[in-house]
Amino acid sequence: MPRLREVPRAEVTDEKILFFYDRLFGPDKDPAVDHGTIHATPGDWWTVFAQSSDVFRHAVRGFALYRNADLDPLLRELGQGRAGYARGSQFVFSQHCKQMRSLGMSEEKIAAVPHWQVSDQFSELERAVLAYTDGLVYDGGRVPDAVFAVLQENLSDKQIMELTYITCMYDMHATICRALKLEFDDRPELIEEVQVPEGVVVADLSADLSGE
Repeated sequence: MPRLREVPRAEVTDEKILFFYDRLFGPDKDPAVDHGTIHATPGDWWTVFAQSSDVFRHAVRGFALYRNADLDPLLRELGQGRAGYARGSQFVFSQHCKQMRSLGMSEEKIAAVPHWQVSDQFSELERAVLAYTDGLVYDGGRVPDAVFAVLQENLSDKQIMELTYITCMYDMHATICRALKLEFDDRPELIEEVQVPEGVVVADLSADLSGE
């Protein structure tokens, strides 16, 4: 379950939120109770973001950037998909793999996104987009000049601005989904102490490893 309460249809007064409840779940469903969007996702991103009309509206305005963007949608999706993978968001990565597929990207290329560094599936520009995304997500914006030079050789300043903003926006969404356990990011913590078997006495590990 998500960490914040889902907002049921009966409590929603904002027309924008109701529009998306109807569009993605159906007008006869309460998304906070009857889960499942038309895109085969649980849908709790929408019902949790509905906690704040201002946040909800700001978020969906960000999605509208796609309509007038000059950036090639496949390059945009490479950035979004890799951002989801790099940030460790199952939801963002999974959704944008699907979007890459819907735009005609090959299965081989989609499968190579996690290990793009050693793959021959990508063009020079695509590799630069992936390296740029890693610089944004992993390194907090620290991007080598050589990577940026390839972007500038192939894209306009406006397109690079769009790529930067949209990729960072999805780094944010990936982070939020993990923090609030939304959608496919409602997963158990992977890192925890492994308990020793009953009856085993744990000695001084440091002394044992150092040979003392």
